[in-house]
Amino acid sequence: MSGYFSSILQGALLTVGVSLAALMVAILLGLLGAVAKLSGRPLVVGLATVYTTLVRGVPELVLMLLIYYGGTIGLNNLLEAMGSKASVDINPFLAGVLTIGFIYGAYMTETFRGAILSIPKGQMEAAWAFGMGPVRTFVRITAPQMVRYALPGFTNNWLVLIKATALISLIGLQEMTYLAKQASAATREPFTFFLFAAALFLVYTSVSLWALRWLERRFSLGVKRANA
Repeated sequence: MSGYFSSILQGALLTVGVSLAALMVAILLGLLGAVAKLSGRPLVVGLATVYTTLVRGVPELVLMLLIYYGGTIGLNNLLEAMGSKASVDINPFLAGVLTIGFIYGAYMTETFRGAILSIPKGQMEAAWAFGMGPVRTFVRITAPQMVRYALPGFTNNWLVLIKATALISLIGLQEMTYLAKQASAATREPFTFFLFAAALFLVYTSVSLWALRWLERRFSLGVKRANA
């Protein structure tokens, strides 16, 4: 029994790695999507809107299978059409990270867009009047305040993203949900191993909540006191 628990713990490390890597992808896409939606350029706004609408309207499982299996078939067909005999196999870890990041990038887009809109526009106009460029204005003025407004929605997206990593077992990655299922099938004790996996998820999310609450307090210093 101890061997099964050890393997599930090793799978938990893979879950942590996938979720953190996917979070980086989601944050990057979320920032790009939010900036695109607020750019005022019809083509850019339209592309960002299509991205967020389609991704949020299609189940995560369908997107993951499309990217992993459909992407592999598409690339191999493209190589064959070009006369190449080479074949491509998408790495399951990379496919899982990119798919989850791509999906939650759409949710992060709306979270960041709402946070930016919550900042008084006069602050950015004042920065421009002092000669700050768009990038410097974002780094010095917009981003620090955006974090405070975005953290509640960001927290929810992050917690759901963590749980979504269980789907990567469908494309061959042996994360802790997959290993718990294997252990329960071998020992016929599903409750033991699935409860253990659930406890690991709970520990992971609890640590995440503690860290995010600390960040929220850090970026809200002086604000709540002033509003009191």
